[in-house]
Amino acid sequence: MTTDLTTPTEAAASTMATPEPAVPAKPAKKEDSFPVFLIKLVLIVLVFRSFIMAPFNIPSESMLPRLLIGDYLLASKWSYGYSKHSLPFSVPLIPGRILASQPEPGDIAIFKKPPFADVDFIKRVIGLPGDQIQMIGGVLHLNGQAVPKVKVADYVIPVTQNMIDAAKQDNRSPCVALDFEQLGPDGKANCRYPQFRETLPNGVSYNVLDFGERPDADDTAVYVVPAGHVFMMGDNRDNSLDSRFSTDLGGVGFVPQENLVGKAQVMMFSTDGAAEWIKPWTWFSAARWGRIGGKI
Repeated sequence: MTTDLTTPTEAAASTMATPEPAVPAKPAKKEDSFPVFLIKLVLIVLVFRSFIMAPFNIPSESMLPRLLIGDYLLASKWSYGYSKHSLPFSVPLIPGRILASQPEPGDIAIFKKPPFADVDFIKRVIGLPGDQIQMIGGVLHLNGQAVPKVKVADYVIPVTQNMIDAAKQDNRSPCVALDFEQLGPDGKANCRYPQFRETLPNGVSYNVLDFGERPDADDTAVYVVPAGHVFMMGDNRDNSLDSRFSTDLGGVGFVPQENLVGKAQVMMFSTDGAAEWIKPWTWFSAARWGRIGGKI
C-alpha cells in the first residue's frame, strides 16, 4: 500500500503551474488610407447617381408654373430603364437600353436634347409611340380629341433675381412682356399669367400657362409619334421650345426613348437667386423653404 504524501498546497501549486494553451492574437484591423477612402466614396456616388437618384437644376421658365428657375430636384434613374445617358458624360458602356420601361403621359422627365444629346432638358411627356398630337387654337388635341383645358385663377409670381438674370440674357422683360407685369401689395414687381388646368385621358392633371395667340405654337400640323420616341411639351406653352419645334428651330423634335435620363420625383432645394457667396446670411434668406421636399 502506497501513501500519497503530496500535501494539498503542493497539489494546488502543481495545478496552477500547468501552462494553458496560447490564444492566437487577433490581427490588428488595417484602416484604409485616405486615397482609398476617397476612391470608395467616388464609386458609391457614381453608382448612386447613375442607377438610383440624381440631382438636376432648373435654368429656364419652360415648366412654369410647376418648376421655377432656381429649383433643384431629384430624379429617379430606374423609372425608364438605363442607357449610356444614365452614366456620367454618357460614357458608352451600356448598349441600347436595358430594363426599359415606357413613360406615362403626364410624367415630368429629364432627357438629353436631340440631336447631340449633350444637354439635359426637362419637359412633360404628352405623347407615346403611335399617338397623334396637334395644337388647335392653343388647345392640345390627342388622337383627334381635345384635351380638356379649364381656366383657373391667374398664376402670380414675384419677380426674383434669377428671373431678372434670365431676362437679361434674352433681352426681354422678366415677365416675358410688359403686359404681364404688375405691382403687388408690398410694392414689389409681380408677373401675372393666364393659367389653365389640363387633364390627359389617363386622368393626370396639371396647370399650364397660355400667354395668348402664338401661331407657330398654338396651331400646328398633326404630329405622329414614331416608334421608340416620345412627344414632350413644356407647361409654359408659349415659352417652351419642345417637340412642337424641330431641332433646326431650337426645339427637341421627337425625343428618342434612349435619351430619357430619369423621372422628376422630389424638390431637393430652391433659391430665388439673390444669394451672394460673400454674404453667408443670404444663403438662407434666398432659399424658398416652402418648396423644399415637395413631390413633383
